[in-house]
Amino acid sequence: MLNKKLLRLDQELQQKQQARSLLAAMLGKGSLRDWHQLLNTLAPEAHLNWLKHQGFNEKQALNLKWLSKDMNQHEQYMADFMAVFSAVERWGPGSDQDTLKALGSLQIHPQHILDIGCGKGFATRLLAQHTQADIVAVDNEPAALSELQHYAETHNLTNRIKTVSASMTELPFASNTFDLIWCEASAYIMGFEQALQQWRPLLKDNGYLVISDLLWLTRQPSAEATNFWLAEYPDMQDLDERLSQIESAGYVRLDHFTLSEQAWRDYYVPVKARVAELKPEMSNSVALADIEREIAIFEQHLGEFGYQMFVLQAK
Repeated sequence: MLNKKLLRLDQELQQKQQARSLLAAMLGKGSLRDWHQLLNTLAPEAHLNWLKHQGFNEKQALNLKWLSKDMNQHEQYMADFMAVFSAVERWGPGSDQDTLKALGSLQIHPQHILDIGCGKGFATRLLAQHTQADIVAVDNEPAALSELQHYAETHNLTNRIKTVSASMTELPFASNTFDLIWCEASAYIMGFEQALQQWRPLLKDNGYLVISDLLWLTRQPSAEATNFWLAEYPDMQDLDERLSQIESAGYVRLDHFTLSEQAWRDYYVPVKARVAELKPEMSNSVALADIEREIAIFEQHLGEFGYQMFVLQAK
C-alpha cells in the first residue's frame, strides 16, 4: 500500500513539475520548445490554430511551428536563421539534374505552371529555360521573391515569370488554371496529403503535379535519425504510405525517384560554410545549433531517409 502511495506521489510530482515548467516558460522564464514539439506531434492543426490565436500571422505561426518552436525566442531565432539563409542560394535539397529529370517525365509541353514554395526560384528558372510556359512563382518570403523578380528582369523574362506573395494554404487562383503545379521540398509545411487534396482543383483536366517529400528509405532507421525527424517532421512516412495517399487523392503516378546525394550537397555545403562563417560572432545562437545538428544527421544518416520526387497526373 505504501509503495502504491509513493508511486502515486511521484506521478503527481512529475505532473506538477511539468505544469510548473510550462507556466514558467509562458512567463518567459524558460523554453517552450519541448511543449511546442509535443503539441505539433500530437495535434499539428490545433497547434497551428492556437499559435494564430496568440496573435501570430500565418507566416509567423508556420515559422514558429517548424523552426523556432519557442514563442519567447522566436524573433531572435528567425533573425539568426535568416542571417544564414539570406546568403545562400538553395533553401532546400535539390539539383538541376533532378529537376530536369522530373520535367522530362511529363507527357506534355506545359503552358501554364504554378511553382509553389519557390524560394529564390531555382526550379522556376530551370522551368523558364526549358519550357515556353508562363510561370507563376509563389512564396511567402518577400526577400526571396525579390531576388527571383530581379532575375526575371535581368533575363528579359518578366512577360513569362510572375511572382506572387501568398501562403501555399490559401492560394489566390481560380480552379482549372494550371496544367502543371510544381513544388520542391516545401509541401511538408502544410502537410503532404493536404497539399495533394487542396491543390488538385487548381489543375486543368488531366493536369500534372510534380511534388517532392522527405521519406524514410529503410524500415529500421537509427534511433538518432528517428528521434531527430520525429521532432522535425512528425508526419514523415515511407514510400508505400505516400503512394497510397497519392492514389486516394485522385492522381496517377507517372514516375518517382529518390533525389541524388548531390541534391543534398548542393544545399548543405553552402549552408555549412555560412554557419561556420557566422559561428564566431553567434556562438550562442539556437538557430545555428539546430542547423548544425541537421547537417550532422545528413552527414551520418543519409540513406536512411531521402527526398522522393513524384510526377503525378490528375485522374
